[in-house]
This record gives sequence, C-alpha cells and structure tokens, in this order.
Amino acid sequence: MPSPSVKVALAQINVTVGDLAGNADRIIAQARQAHAAGVDLVVTPELALCGYPPEDLLLRPAFLTGCEEQLARISTALADLQGLQVVVGHPMARDGSVARERSWSLPPCLNAASVIAGGRITHTYAKRELPNYQVFDERRYFYSGRDAGLGPVVFDVRGLKVGLLICEDAWFEEPAAAARAAGAELLCVVNASPFHVGKVAEREERMAERAQATGLPLVYAHLVGGQDEMVFDGASFAVQADGTLAARAAMFEEALAIIDVDASGRLRGDIAPEPEMEAQVWQALVTGVRDYLGKNGFPGALIGLSGGIDSALVLAIAVDALGADKVRTVMMPSPYTADISWIDARDMAERLGVRYDEKSIVPMFDAFNGALADEFQGLPLDATEENIQARIRGTLLMALSNKFGSIVLTTGNKSEMATGYCTLYGDMAGGFAVIKDVAKTLVFRLARWRNAQGAEVIPDRIITRPPSAELRPDQKDEDSLPPYPVLDAILALYMEQDQSIAEIVAAGFKPEDVERVTRLIKINEYKRRQAPVGIRITHRGFGRDWRYPITSKFRA
Repeated sequence: MPSPSVKVALAQINVTVGDLAGNADRIIAQARQAHAAGVDLVVTPELALCGYPPEDLLLRPAFLTGCEEQLARISTALADLQGLQVVVGHPMARDGSVARERSWSLPPCLNAASVIAGGRITHTYAKRELPNYQVFDERRYFYSGRDAGLGPVVFDVRGLKVGLLICEDAWFEEPAAAARAAGAELLCVVNASPFHVGKVAEREERMAERAQATGLPLVYAHLVGGQDEMVFDGASFAVQADGTLAARAAMFEEALAIIDVDASGRLRGDIAPEPEMEAQVWQALVTGVRDYLGKNGFPGALIGLSGGIDSALVLAIAVDALGADKVRTVMMPSPYTADISWIDARDMAERLGVRYDEKSIVPMFDAFNGALADEFQGLPLDATEENIQARIRGTLLMALSNKFGSIVLTTGNKSEMATGYCTLYGDMAGGFAVIKDVAKTLVFRLARWRNAQGAEVIPDRIITRPPSAELRPDQKDEDSLPPYPVLDAILALYMEQDQSIAEIVAAGFKPEDVERVTRLIKINEYKRRQAPVGIRITHRGFGRDWRYPITSKFRA
C-alpha cells in the first residue's frame, strides 16, 4: 500500500450525449480542479466522453472517430499536470481503429475506460459484463472485453495498485476477482447507472458485497443528469474492504468527491445523507425536466393547467426545474369545468408566479358538435364528445408551442398511461411526459411532500378533492377506474413484477378488479406507443424497458 496517502477524486459530472467537445472540456476542467487540490487520480463516469447511452450513434464511424479525436485532445490538454492520472470512459472501435464499413454481424465497439497520464494513454480496459435488461441494450453495440481477449487492467498510482472495472462488471464476481488476482489493492468502478426508487441502496449493498468478497476497498464514480427518459442520480461513493460506507457524494448535483486512501488501505471522505424517497423522486423529476429542456434548447415550458392534482404537480416540478419565468400555464375551461377548478388553477399560478391565461374551449366545442350534428343525430353522448374537448385543448397548446417555441409538458400519470385513461392527440399531446412513471397514489404523496418543504405551493383543495377529468357532468375518475390504491397495487404486481392474473387474485385482490385493470393495460398498448417520452423513476416504466406487442391474444 502507498505511503503517504493517495487522493482519489470521483468526478460526478453531467455530460450530454454527442457533445464530444463539450464533454471533453468538462473532463479537462475537473482534472485541473482536482490537480489543484492535490489529487493523484481522477475517475470519470462510464462513457463520460460521449455521454450515456449513445445508442445508435455508436453505429456511425464518424461518431467513433470523433471520440478518438477528443480523447487525444484530453491527453494533450492534461500533459502539464504532473503526477495526475485520469480515468476517462469512452467507446473504442473493436480493433482499435474505426471501421469504414459497418459489419452488421458484430457489435462495432468496446465500452472502454482509459488511463491518461503524462500526455498519453497508458492503459485501456474494456467492459466484460454487458447488461441487456430493463433500459440496457449493450449487446447491440458493444463487444465484451472478455470475448475480445482483453484481460484485467491494474495500474500504479504512487504505489497503490488500482484495478479498473466498468459498471456491470462490479455486479459479478469474475471481473473483480481477476483484478485482485492481477495485483489490485483498490477497485475503481466507473458507472452510468440510471436512477429508480431504491437504486442507491441497492448499488451500495452490491458494492459492499464485492468489497467483502475480494477483501479490497472500492470507489464508485457515477454519472449525474438527465438523458431523455433516464435520470442519473450521482451519489458516487466508496466502501471499505469490509463493506462499510466510507464516502458518498450528494445526489442529483455535480460534485468532485475527494477520497483519501491511507497506507493501510482505509478510505476517508465525506458522507452526504441519502434523502427520503419522496425527495429523491422529486429531485429526479426536476433534473429530468431541467436537462431535457436545457440540453435540447427549449426556451421554456407550457402546461395546460386544469385545477387538478396532476397538472398542479407538473407545474410545481417545472417551476423548481426551470424557474417561474420560463413556465407558462393555460386554463381551458369547458362546459363541464367546475368553478373551483379555475379558482384553484388561478390560485396556484399566483402562488408560483407563473404566467396564467384562460382560454375557453366552449365556442370551439360548440363548433365541433355543430359540424358533426348530422352524423351524430340520435346517438347518445359518450367518450367521443369527451375526447373532442381534450383534443381541442391539445390543439391549442401545440399551436402555442409551435408559435413561441416552448415545449408542452403533458400531465398524465402512470396509472392513466397503464389503463388508457387519457386521450390520443388530446391530453397526451406534447413533447415531454413529466410524471409518466409516477403512479396516482405517488402523485398525492409528492404533492403533500412538496407542500411540506416551506411554502404551500399546491392549494390543499387540489389535493383533497376527488380526481376528475371534468369531461362530462359530475364526472369522477372512479366512475371509470377502480380506486387508485387498488389500481396502483395491481399495476405494480402485474406490470412491474410480472405476476400473473392468478397470482394477483391469490394475493387478495378481487378477480373483477384484476381482470379489469389487466385488460385495460393490454388494450391500451397502442396509445402508449404514441405517447411522448417521459421520466423513468421506477425499475420498470412504460418506455425502453416495456416492449409488448400491440397485437396479442395472450392473457394471463
């Protein structure tokens, strides 16, 4: 072990997929800051150079060439930082050079991490375990370092032998054992592990197991920020050889976490607290909104404010993410909108200081009904007229979005997305679905949690009033759906845990409720395929990790 101590910095950074030069600049800045603080080793997250996940950009030779060029630029830029070594995550062409013709029978590259020191690359490690579950699809793009015949990488930092691992490698025994056998005294793991509820504790538990199994301390550098539907929570950490927590960076913010490794291999660093569940989800949603709009260049957000709890929650998240000056709300009352709805909507907009406008849809609704009167003569009112109202609102919001550039944030929750309690080209119209993965029961919990954080931003009546789409007289959600606690519990078992209908009934739920909910989930797949991307906060959302056929006769 080294003497005196070695300083390791975990560069918890927020990069953007495809911003190769910008990401390289960020890595260089972090390295210079760390060097000024006396750090010996800087560790950046998995694929920090190109952002994660780059998806089919990896199939483009020009993308891999750009990564090679920026990696070389980082090496040159850090040449003057004597004594500093930097681990950079990046994709690397399978044979070390970019192929000019795509071989569709093999993945194009390796998921790599290179050690840079003295202006050159001294070591390169290739990820061995490639996840292909949930949101991960790495076997489409990457060739395993094991299959490429590449072994463990152990490098020296002032006498300390450091073994490199990349994310999934540390969840399995073999890569860490191979690093230890090659002489490693400290495991260094670079990561891009998407957030979901409970993931922080799960990571720390698994890394503690890995440290205990190898008898080696471990440092874990993690990505932070939003990328499309995924959010990365940071919370980079370190564990002692016995598995106890030695350090943890804050969640959902950039950080340079410095950890001292003493001559006996003990680690020392600051431990940021792990926030409660509601706080983590709130921060994930705020981060997802801020980065989706910011990284894509939208000037602001536009929300259809109804006076209901879903749009109220989305508004509060948007203001926390963007600031009140970048959020505009529009209340669009129909013939069935209760007075308390526009009163509560106006009240909330005033509390948050956002622009608020009211545009009645009654004239347009009357015009649609008049145009269709001959076709619908003698037929009862049904969901057709309800959907017309929702689609008028969607058209107005999208027109404002087109004219002024702000993105429409949709307000549908996971319970509605599951059961199809939403209207195509109506309340589903928009560019980003903020609470798409938030079940209705959690919507209420988040609203109450946010109100407890100082000022009450969501009027209490919005939270306590029975939910209603207000598309017909005296409508309530529970007219069409089971009570939300029942619905959400069935949804969690069927959709998130893959339990069968029979298993859910055996767990104590009424057969008619289970049949109703699961049938709605199945028949509304076509709607979900056309829904905007939204933030994932559970281990299984309606996005990359839900791939069911629209046409299917299977029911169980």
